[in-house]
Amino acid sequence: MKKILFPIVSALILSISAQGQTVPDSAKVDPSLKGQYQLLLSKSRTLDGYKLVNPNRMSSFWQNVRDTLATQQRQLSSTRQKINQQEKSIADLKVQISGKENTLANANAKVNEISFLGISFTKGTYNTMVWSLIIGLATALTIVILRSAKHIHEARYRSSLYEEISQEYQSYKTKANDKEKKLARELQDERNKLDELRSRGK
Repeated sequence: MKKILFPIVSALILSISAQGQTVPDSAKVDPSLKGQYQLLLSKSRTLDGYKLVNPNRMSSFWQNVRDTLATQQRQLSSTRQKINQQEKSIADLKVQISGKENTLANANAKVNEISFLGISFTKGTYNTMVWSLIIGLATALTIVILRSAKHIHEARYRSSLYEEISQEYQSYKTKANDKEKKLARELQDERNKLDELRSRGK
């Protein structure tokens, strides 16, 4: 059975490798599976077109293949464990970051919040209200000042007009007084003349 199996295995190995290629000298010292396979082929003999492989070398090669696969399986398992641990760590970090972001958002909300008369406002809303109130008061003050200036101008005009009328009245009063005195003197003179004429007629 072994005599039949070896030519078949040899033929399979030969079909996997490049047919008709010569084995490089570096394959003799190459510890990889490829190097071991090339060495196995180089050490085998050819009989009637078939490669005759030493069973011990074939067993050693197969054991090396199994060891390599086992090593890779262990490395793969270890890598998967590390990946699972890293994914768990990433999930924990995401939870921590989410918690810190919520804490930071709450802190920023408290920093940006202003309480006025027991009512909470954001800084933007509070600033808008304050500036709106300032602008409204400034506008009202400007209107009051303009109206006051108009009333002051009107009062000054009326005051100057009153002074002018008062001066004219005083002048008229003085003239009227003088005229009254003059008329009184003239009347007295006429009375005196009348009394003198009466006394002469007697």
